[in-house]
Amino acid sequence: MKKAYRVYLAYSGGIYFLFYLVFNINSYFRVTVVGLDPLQLVLLGTLLEGSILVFEIPTGIAADLYSRKLSIIIGVFIMGTAYLLEGLFPIYPILLLEQVIAGLGWTFTSGAVEAWISDEIGEEAAGQAFMRGAQMEKIGALAGIAASTLLASLWIRLPFLVCSGLMALGALALIFVMPEEGFKPAPVEERHTWQKMGETLRRGMGMVRRRPALGPILWIGLFIGLYSEGFDRLWVAHMTEQFSFPFFNGVIWMGVIQGGAMLLTALVMEGVRRRVEISNQRNLVRVQALIAALIVAGLVGFALTGQFYTAVAIFMVISILRGVQAPLYTTWTNHRLDSQVRATFLSIASLVDSVGQASGGPLMGAAARTAGLRWGLLTSAGLLAPVMVVFGRMIHKHEE
Repeated sequence: MKKAYRVYLAYSGGIYFLFYLVFNINSYFRVTVVGLDPLQLVLLGTLLEGSILVFEIPTGIAADLYSRKLSIIIGVFIMGTAYLLEGLFPIYPILLLEQVIAGLGWTFTSGAVEAWISDEIGEEAAGQAFMRGAQMEKIGALAGIAASTLLASLWIRLPFLVCSGLMALGALALIFVMPEEGFKPAPVEERHTWQKMGETLRRGMGMVRRRPALGPILWIGLFIGLYSEGFDRLWVAHMTEQFSFPFFNGVIWMGVIQGGAMLLTALVMEGVRRRVEISNQRNLVRVQALIAALIVAGLVGFALTGQFYTAVAIFMVISILRGVQAPLYTTWTNHRLDSQVRATFLSIASLVDSVGQASGGPLMGAAARTAGLRWGLLTSAGLLAPVMVVFGRMIHKHEE
């Protein structure tokens, strides 16, 4: 049990270190080295989301039928292969293939890690492990940003190559250090098949029809998905096109901006945790509405400002607001669900978010390609703005 816990924490920190070796630099790399336009950038994200949707169920079946450990090892190795392809062959068709492979690798690990540690140490102990694992992820991500900035300063492809090599070594190490003593193959009736997914979808939508109060949660999740994918893909291209990076090159600025935003988000989240009464539904709705309004304003400001440092400050504010919004939204959603329907509804909410991301990204990319990156980012603000109507109706309902 103790060995599994230690391996889980090491995996949590290590995998996020490796992820951020790549995530810190990949958008800048795709803009400056590969030369992608805005639509090409967001289509990469759309393809990644689509591949995850396609592969999630069959890889989940593999984990349930054969081995969570084996599924995790395969996933890490496949993701390493994807990043190797991007580092060695920086051309658009290869990047499209890389996104499909990365999505496949991610789905082999998605859910399997949590299921594995729950099997090994028990569900009650796993709750504490998840909290500690989340802290290790933040530490690993910050270390990954620092390492990525250093490596990319030497050669911009180096983070991809180092990441892929370390992922291959990590997958090999997991074969020997990861225990799997609590795994029991799922009974046939509990396995996730395509038929089961369709049944879950029908049950979930029927539940929403029977309980209208759940509808706004899905609408909010849809609008968040619509705006977020395009913004994540285009903000680096906007910074690169609009500004000359002062004092340092773009590689270093990517590390400074993203690392700084992550640190500030952690500090602000702690303050919010202490001051916001999360058990109060009205407070949660009001705080989320305020955050959404500030994000919309921030997106507009980020798109229109002509000052580099102002753009950096606005981006950090947007990052902080998004970092705070996510756990508040999750908490608020869980408070509105009975335990008997929670898993079903959260599956539907996850699907809605994915549909939003896959739909909104191309809209922003097309706007950016046609009218410029500023209009693409303004489209992002427009896609999120309707969420204010949903929050407004909820606030009005609470006050009745």
